[in-house]
Amino acid sequence: MTTVTAKGGEKVKPAKPKRGRIEREQIKWGLIFLSPWIVGIIVFYLIPFVASFGFSLLSFNLATPEETQFVGLANWQRALFDDPNVYEAFAVTFIFALISLPMFTVFAVFLAVMLNTKGVRGKAFFRTMFFMPTMIPLVATVLIWTGVFNPQTGWFNLILENVFGIQAVGPDGIRWLASPNLVWPALALIGLWGVGNTMMITLAGLQGVPTEMYEAAEIDGAGWWRQLLNITIPLISPVLFYNVVLGAIATMQYFLVPFVLNGGSGFPEGRTNFIGIYFFNQAFRFFNMGYGATLAWLIFGVSLILTIALFGSARYWVYYASEEA
Repeated sequence: MTTVTAKGGEKVKPAKPKRGRIEREQIKWGLIFLSPWIVGIIVFYLIPFVASFGFSLLSFNLATPEETQFVGLANWQRALFDDPNVYEAFAVTFIFALISLPMFTVFAVFLAVMLNTKGVRGKAFFRTMFFMPTMIPLVATVLIWTGVFNPQTGWFNLILENVFGIQAVGPDGIRWLASPNLVWPALALIGLWGVGNTMMITLAGLQGVPTEMYEAAEIDGAGWWRQLLNITIPLISPVLFYNVVLGAIATMQYFLVPFVLNGGSGFPEGRTNFIGIYFFNQAFRFFNMGYGATLAWLIFGVSLILTIALFGSARYWVYYASEEA
C-alpha cells in the first residue's frame, strides 16, 4: 500500500477502497460454499487434535473411565525416558524406512522411465496394469501376498527353487514372513505392489522435461545413462522430493500390513513392532488412551522433525528450473 505525504511532512495512509456489491456477494457465497469444509476441519480435525493433547495429560483408561485423573507430564516422561519399547519401535520403523523407501522410489522411477521411453509399445496398457493394484483394498493385498510368500506353495519360493536352484521349499525352505532377517525385505516387496500411484506422479514429472535437452545431449554424444543422470534425475528431483516426503510420513504411520499379517504381535522377534503397532496396542488393546495420545503426539513430532530435515536437505539435491542462479 502506497503512502501519501501531507504538507507537514507526515505520511498518511490512503483510505481503503470500499468493496462493491458484487465483490461482497462473491465473498459471501464463497464462504457459504466453503462452510462445510471449514466445519469439517474444525469438528473432525482441529477439535480432536487439541483434545488428544489434553488426553496425553491424563491417566485415562477406557476400561475404567471413572478413575481418570490428571497426571501432567507423567505420560510424556514415560514415553521419552522410562519406556524402552518406544525407542525399539521407532528403531524398527526407521530401519524399515531405510530399506523400503529407497527401494520404492527407485522402482517407481524405473517403471516411469521405461513407460516414458519412445520405443515401448502398449504404454497405456502397461500404465493401467501397474496402476490397477492400487485400487485393490490393502487387506486383500496382504492376504494375496501371504500366499505368494507361502513357504510350501508360494510361487516366490517355487521360482527360487525351480529357476535359480535355491532350496526354498520344504521344511528347510525360506520363510519370508517368519524370519527376523527376511521379514523387512518381504514387507518392502509387498509395498512395491502399490507403486502405481508414485509411478504415475513420476511419469508426469518425466513428461514435463523439455525434449530439446535430450536432443542437445544426443548431439553432444551423451548416452542413455548419462542423460538419465545429468538431465532426467535433476529435472524431476522436485517430484522425487515430493515422493520421498510422502513416503517418509507414510512409513511413520505404517500399520495395516503388519497388523493383518500377525495381529500386531510384533512377530517375528519384534521385527514388525512398528511405532504405529505399538501405539495401537497401547490405545486400543490395553485401553491406555492417555498414553496412546502421548504416543500419537510423539509420532507427529518425529514426523514433523523428519519432514523439516528433508526440506532442509532439499537445497543440496533438489533442482527447481525457475530458481535464479
